[in-house]
Amino acid sequence: VQLVESGGGLVQPGTSLRLSCVASGFTFSAYSMAWFRQVPGKEREGVAAVGSDGSTSYADSAKGRFTISKDNAKNTVYLQMNSLKPEDTAMYYCAADRAPLRSWDSMDWVKRGIYFLPYWGQGTQVTVSS
Repeated sequence: VQLVESGGGLVQPGTSLRLSCVASGFTFSAYSMAWFRQVPGKEREGVAAVGSDGSTSYADSAKGRFTISKDNAKNTVYLQMNSLKPEDTAMYYCAADRAPLRSWDSMDWVKRGIYFLPYWGQGTQVTVSS
């Protein structure tokens, strides 16, 4: 299993950015995928997730500003981030799991996904600063 993130960078507050995660080594269409983020000194936390059936789940911090989507033909999951704020600055990671997304919610995936999701990418840095 390999997950490779891209699309991070330095952007100004209020602008947009789209992250991509290309997956390989497993049946992408059958997996739930997610984006997490982490800042130094804090635990990695969930941002957005999408199930194999296209259902989605968002952390409160992402609702209304971020959109997750997946393209099964390209084995890619995206995170569209709009109206970026300095507090969105973090390393963003892609994660994958065979379990259905509905099971993630019962396990508080936003806070605890770091402990039970088996596959992770290396991350892409997003810095929001003027």
